[in-house]
Amino acid sequence: MGGGEHPPTKVLVIGGSYAGLAATTTLLDLCRGKTSTGSIPPDGFNIKSRFPISITLVDERDGFYHLIGSPLALASESYCKKAWMKFCSLPALQVPNLKIVQGSITAVDCRRKVATIKTSSSGREEGYDYLVAASGLRRVFPVVPQSLTEKDYLQEAKEQIEKIKSSKEAIVVIGGGAIGIEMAAELKLVHPCKSVMLIHSHEKLLSAEPLPDDLKGKTLELLEEGGVEVLLGQRVTSAKEIKSGDGSRLYKVALGDGTELSASHVIWAISKAVPTTTYLPPSALDSNQLVKIDVKMNFTGGVPNSAHHFAVGDLVSWSGIKRCGAAMAMGHNAAFNIHQQLLEARTGKKAEFIEFPELPPMIALAVGKKAISYSPNAGTEEGAEVMRNFLGTI
Repeated sequence: MGGGEHPPTKVLVIGGSYAGLAATTTLLDLCRGKTSTGSIPPDGFNIKSRFPISITLVDERDGFYHLIGSPLALASESYCKKAWMKFCSLPALQVPNLKIVQGSITAVDCRRKVATIKTSSSGREEGYDYLVAASGLRRVFPVVPQSLTEKDYLQEAKEQIEKIKSSKEAIVVIGGGAIGIEMAAELKLVHPCKSVMLIHSHEKLLSAEPLPDDLKGKTLELLEEGGVEVLLGQRVTSAKEIKSGDGSRLYKVALGDGTELSASHVIWAISKAVPTTTYLPPSALDSNQLVKIDVKMNFTGGVPNSAHHFAVGDLVSWSGIKRCGAAMAMGHNAAFNIHQQLLEARTGKKAEFIEFPELPPMIALAVGKKAISYSPNAGTEEGAEVMRNFLGTI
């Protein structure tokens, strides 16, 4: 059936990070009758039918920020320029049926299928046929930069890196979760002459994650092998800036046992990320303000028109550790399932949806020149090859 016989289906994608871009590019490809880059459709999946589609992608930033590269981006002058890619410079997004809006969503009316978009200059309502919520979690600096434009981000990163370069005393990273581990490791790798200390309040790293002890122990070994000093079982009670004799920045870091440490720079890596779901109806959210979804990525909770509302990525209530790989897979699945609905509506062929599986705890961390990973099938693995397989090369 020819696509020209129908008006374009309007899709609103909220969030232009891993999940949102995966949903956007996959749907664009499928509606052009192409196999989507980076994904393999199930056996028998119909990708030949072409449908006219109009996608609006809304994001607060003017580009894609490579979140998992943030620890390196905020340590390395050369890499920080690569971590932010303006949407207008990404070839896959330069198509006439995709409109990118820098702004935020302040409300979604699922019954009317209308969202309120706020930009720096105005606010307006936008109707849609399908909505994909992929705005993720709000993380504080220095976990991620707070800038909304590439220009401001480069200045923000420059200021952070200058503080590191000018440090005379230790650089102290507080928090032994994934972010703190990678930050400490990248700082020592990029600035090998600097003293880097990681302080964690528990006796083992990654204490909040349901991961095996051998992974946690090996991660500690890799950090120490890379030259990071690790202090476990100590809670930081305060980090106060004090006057130094030469006018340089100096902090007095107080620990729970009364010990005081001197530091030139202190990085807090323990803040909890907050879901960006305030624009959604309360019935769509669980007690943690994450979106309740089913295996097709559709809203649950009695939300009107739930089959036309999808949520993907870090803002969903789902099993497993939040990772960019899972976020992208969710985005792909949501796009496939939207395409199946279009196929059923326009050809009468019964939709065959992809169901997203429950996820066991899995992780991959860059720790200096090596990486360490865990999955139930492979167990704990570490080394340079793990870095290439999971995180590529810079």
